[in-house]
Amino acid sequence: MNAKMKKRMIAVSGVIVIVLILVLAFVGGNTAATTLSVAEAAENPQAGQKVQVSGNVVQDSFSTTDNVLTFKIYDPEGDPATQLEVRYDGAASSTFGNDVTAICTGKINEAGVLECSNLVTKCPSKYEDGADALMVSQLLGYGDDVIGKVVKVSGTVKAGTLSAAGQGDRFVIVDTADGSELPVAFDDALSEDVADGTAVVLTGALTEDGKFAATDVALEG
Repeated sequence: MNAKMKKRMIAVSGVIVIVLILVLAFVGGNTAATTLSVAEAAENPQAGQKVQVSGNVVQDSFSTTDNVLTFKIYDPEGDPATQLEVRYDGAASSTFGNDVTAICTGKINEAGVLECSNLVTKCPSKYEDGADALMVSQLLGYGDDVIGKVVKVSGTVKAGTLSAAGQGDRFVIVDTADGSELPVAFDDALSEDVADGTAVVLTGALTEDGKFAATDVALEG
């Protein structure tokens, strides 16, 4: 074998080695996550391994700092005192809120915090008849007389206003008759069926600053 042929074989071997390294890196990075319960993740975190943990968001446990969302989850069918802290460096969907089911995939660090790389939130759809609900214009027409009083109000979700809990107004509803708008504060779970233009029925009260503090959000049906 001449020197030219040897150099060619060495070059080809080098390319093959690089390809194998890239393939292994790709396969390793896409290894299926191990499914753990909240209790299993809390007791045996398997630090550094890719895991998927599902649980409900603990009431008012979430906060966002420098675009990083932190919150805690618990198992609704287990011990509510057993909780797992989650850190998510990404934009949470508008469905995120108190007691929503959060499916968190990532790796648990040495401090026992799940560094979440993929977050999916789910909340079952809920419907309510809007026949006895006030329109936005009717509610606003009562002025100060209705502030703090529990009422039902219906409207459609204004496009582009939906956001996750803890980021200010959750969304704005619009009166389809005259275009009146009402910002809504709501930190609990929101159905994934709530989207731009969705007709909703809200239960709650008008606040002094002109917002509607909702205690319940349902699809009109």
